[in-house]
Amino acid sequence: MTTPRVEIYDTTLRDGTQQEGISLTAGDKLEVARLLDQLGVAYIEGGWPGANPKDDEFFRRAQTELKLETSTLVAFGSTRRANTNPADDEQLAALLAAETDVICLVGKSWDYHVEHALRTSPAEAVAMVADSIEYLRSQGRQVFFDAEHFFDGYRANPDFAAAVLQAAHESGAERLVLCDTNGGFLAHEVERIVGEMTDRIPDAVFGCHFHNDSGMAVGNSLTAVRTGVYQVQGCINGYGERTGNADLCSVIPNLALKMGYEVIPEGHLPHLTRVSHHLSEIVNLTLDPHLPYVGVSAFTHKAGLHTSALARRPDAYEHLNPDSIGNATRVVVSELAGRSTVLAKAEAQGLELTAEDAQAVVDRIKELEHDGYQFEAADGSFELLLREVQGWTQPFFELESYRVFVEQRAGEVVAEATVKVHVAGERMVTTKEGDGPVSALDRALRAALRTAYPQIDRMRLVDYRVRDLDSSDGTSARVRVLIEHADVGAQWGTVGVHENIIDASWKALAEGVVIGLLRYEERNGNSA
Repeated sequence: MTTPRVEIYDTTLRDGTQQEGISLTAGDKLEVARLLDQLGVAYIEGGWPGANPKDDEFFRRAQTELKLETSTLVAFGSTRRANTNPADDEQLAALLAAETDVICLVGKSWDYHVEHALRTSPAEAVAMVADSIEYLRSQGRQVFFDAEHFFDGYRANPDFAAAVLQAAHESGAERLVLCDTNGGFLAHEVERIVGEMTDRIPDAVFGCHFHNDSGMAVGNSLTAVRTGVYQVQGCINGYGERTGNADLCSVIPNLALKMGYEVIPEGHLPHLTRVSHHLSEIVNLTLDPHLPYVGVSAFTHKAGLHTSALARRPDAYEHLNPDSIGNATRVVVSELAGRSTVLAKAEAQGLELTAEDAQAVVDRIKELEHDGYQFEAADGSFELLLREVQGWTQPFFELESYRVFVEQRAGEVVAEATVKVHVAGERMVTTKEGDGPVSALDRALRAALRTAYPQIDRMRLVDYRVRDLDSSDGTSARVRVLIEHADVGAQWGTVGVHENIIDASWKALAEGVVIGLLRYEERNGNSA
């Protein structure tokens, strides 16, 4: 039996960049396109030629710099303006100048928009779609058609919305994409409307494009596929305007692993988590750790009952093998942990613990968490705790002292930190400035270690969080500092607790550096 296929059309480079806080250079967009090609999506929508210089530069550079192996690049734009000749339309000319084999045109399919946005007649709106598609096809391009606001338009005036799609189909559009542009439809409505449209135009190839304003974008995409849609449009990590678009990091594995469709080339699905995380780094947004499938916490287990069962049966509390999408099972530790949790975590980190050692770790964790520590997001600090129970001491540096000053200079607040440490038999004293005390400490410590450990330049601090543990004590309250660190292809967290926020920060910062140096040496066959 032939495996049914669904086509994945990625719109991250256009729709995704409309999310608040995301801005990509043309170089960034080229890098994202290469990642999407590695994942194996069928189509990559590169942007809107003629809309801004950045997209023009991207398509110009893509012609020589972008060598796609599995994906096809698509240019996106609107139909001709009302009452104009398509051959004279600047937008269509820009689309042709992008020199992509495929062009995706967007047109109005809601008569309300035709009246109030285009300010033209329904007949002219249909003609704008038909003329534009025919013209682009006459220039040798394949054309997809995005029916903007289709679901709202169909609910308001089904005959007009259907007429727009019929015109697009008869003019040669190879995909008719039904868009829920406002993101407000539910699955039962999608099922009915898609079913009616596939009955109206049975020989057309349909696609879908859902926004997530009602939290239904992924579910609606799956429903549309079940009802006859062939192409699914969406964005990596669900990026997009307002609440985002259909998250392809959920759509793809759901279709492939749960519903049995062929969606990307064989062997490419394990790239999913890596692509998700790498793309989040490029757009400079911290990835939600609780995202399904690709989030750091998607296969993370905390309670003792779950983790003891996992040790015997890995599938006991996981809906699929995380290896299949490039993720991994994680066990986090807390006061809920038992010896099995600690032993499983130690084994995952390549450490051998006796049952007595594991019990000592459990007891120590409970004491520390009572004092305000939290190890769920501090796997680095937990690893050091495991090692210390076995008598290990870190060999990289010994702190003599540190101090931090904060002063105001010419209207700006500047922090200055001095760190005195002993490294490889030498006493190092370094002073650095930063935007704040932690930034200054981080720079001073790195400067002191750089000669002995040049690999420290690979590491970076990616997140810093502070929590007041007992606000009733006012300025004397203990604080918990969690710091997330990253190296190429890896992240780890560390924690510090103290009444003094600088001391708590130093502990988390120093432990993060130790873990980074330790893991680097382990990867390079020189374990400390």
